[in-house]
Amino acid sequence: MTGTDTAAPNVADFPLPADGWAALTDRVIVRVSGPGTDKFLQGQFSQNLNEVTTGHAPRATASTPKGRAYCLTRMIRAGEDILMDFPSDLADDTITHLRKYLMLFRGTSMDPATAAGMVGILGNRLAESVAGEAAANLKKAGDCVEVTQGFLVRTEPTAEGTPRFELWQTAGDEPGLDPAEQLPLADWYASEIAAGVASLTTATQESFVPQMLNWQHLGGVHFKKGCYTGQEVIARMHFLGQLKKSLFRFRIEQAEDIPAPGSALIAGERSVGDVVNSIRYQDGSCELLAVVRHDAAEKPLHPETLPQTVLVPMPLPYAVPEREKSAQSDT
Repeated sequence: MTGTDTAAPNVADFPLPADGWAALTDRVIVRVSGPGTDKFLQGQFSQNLNEVTTGHAPRATASTPKGRAYCLTRMIRAGEDILMDFPSDLADDTITHLRKYLMLFRGTSMDPATAAGMVGILGNRLAESVAGEAAANLKKAGDCVEVTQGFLVRTEPTAEGTPRFELWQTAGDEPGLDPAEQLPLADWYASEIAAGVASLTTATQESFVPQMLNWQHLGGVHFKKGCYTGQEVIARMHFLGQLKKSLFRFRIEQAEDIPAPGSALIAGERSVGDVVNSIRYQDGSCELLAVVRHDAAEKPLHPETLPQTVLVPMPLPYAVPEREKSAQSDT
């Protein structure tokens, strides 16, 4: 499985290429327009809209009143509009849900940008070919520049150091990249796992508080903004140090099958975590992201469907300091 609940069209290349691009055909770009755009999004998402600027395109999440994430996205300011990306299999339901709140903002709309598309880029060379000299302004994750095709955003590198970018193509029909350098979609999602970037599926939607997905370490939760849906739970977990589980990366050296999103991880005879995303490589190995209890993370773990399989811990490209200070009780 990749970022969606449907089977991946390909397994990922091994080793993962350090250069190339992939068409992100399972993402939908959504445009929010109108006078109430910022106020509407400010009340539903974890990001402060004042910090969504022409040069900064941060991540964000929308959650239920109980603080459970149902949408993980990025926000790009396009003139007076805001662009966001949703998984295609969750997009219709997410838009329908958010439109219930949108009705309070007359003249403001949220619609899929049907002519737009997304491309994932691995390596600096292709990013420079898209943005030219402006690529030098993309110094850290979330930095954004406007380009001929739309917007180019630097995203988190893999833990192994591969630079990564997102091209949000809102103008023109072609990304301007060499078709000979196109990678399978699975390669991009393997790079997402290697970068510690979770994506939700129908099996995991509303399963996790954003901090369990390390979303605060990807700049996706603003703890000083005003109220928004789910904010009380999210803020309490942060300020009272109540995070007892978070996102880990693992590898299976040889996998008969790969664990599906939403399936359990077991320590002994006890469920201590849940798979979020997983990907198979051509060499028969598998990598996955899973939310795991901190007090069980160093124990021998295996997927519930693969009792003889050993999960090998893998690094993330960012620190999760909450793991060091969390207590031993559950959330």
